[in-house]
Amino acid sequence: MRRRKIQRQRVMAAKMTVLLGFVLVIFFTGFTLYKLIGDFTKSNEPQQTFNSYTPTVERREVIKANETNKPIITEDFLTINEYSRPGEKLGKVKNIFVHYTANQGTSAAQNRSYFENLGITGETSASAHFVIGYEGEIIQCIPLDEIAYAVVQRNYDSISIECCYLSEDGKFTDETYQSLLRLSAWLLKEYKLAPDDMRRHYDEGGKKCPLYYVEHEEAWEKFLSDLEQHIMKNQV
Repeated sequence: MRRRKIQRQRVMAAKMTVLLGFVLVIFFTGFTLYKLIGDFTKSNEPQQTFNSYTPTVERREVIKANETNKPIITEDFLTINEYSRPGEKLGKVKNIFVHYTANQGTSAAQNRSYFENLGITGETSASAHFVIGYEGEIIQCIPLDEIAYAVVQRNYDSISIECCYLSEDGKFTDETYQSLLRLSAWLLKEYKLAPDDMRRHYDEGGKKCPLYYVEHEEAWEKFLSDLEQHIMKNQV
């Protein structure tokens, strides 16, 4: 009698094990399908907006109206090397990124030299297509058909602008600001983009760059508004 009871308990335990396994299979199958559907839906969502800036002119109108002339730019391309100018081709440009040098008081030429020396020291990988000095001068370090090492996940579909600064809080001088407006407007015209396609480095990865525009969101929104006005004003 006792033996039969033990046997029945073993059979019941085996059935429960099989049932539990079946439930787990159904659960994990359902979870996998849920993830796949969620990932597919996410991939088809419109591009995320990284700021609360609200354009006052329709996007298509701004792009159509943009006839901004190329600002004065000194071309001083880096020597091709694996740390700052790999010479790899740039794909379709989707965004223009604004950075700050994180090196207070240094000039555009000094930051360009820093990028150049990385080809010798190999201490890290870094560069940008343009560097704007605190006096407003613009130096181009990388041709527009090549990538720069500026935004890790976005190097192959974006243009980057480094800005020098004097203020401890990272705020740009007026000369830098005006050059940034002119350069950004011209680049938006070249790639048929609008002010809401501008990005801070912060918007891709969370790095506090450019510092002032990260800690003063309203200043970034004003820059985008000023950029729109700059583009439209030039058409009058």
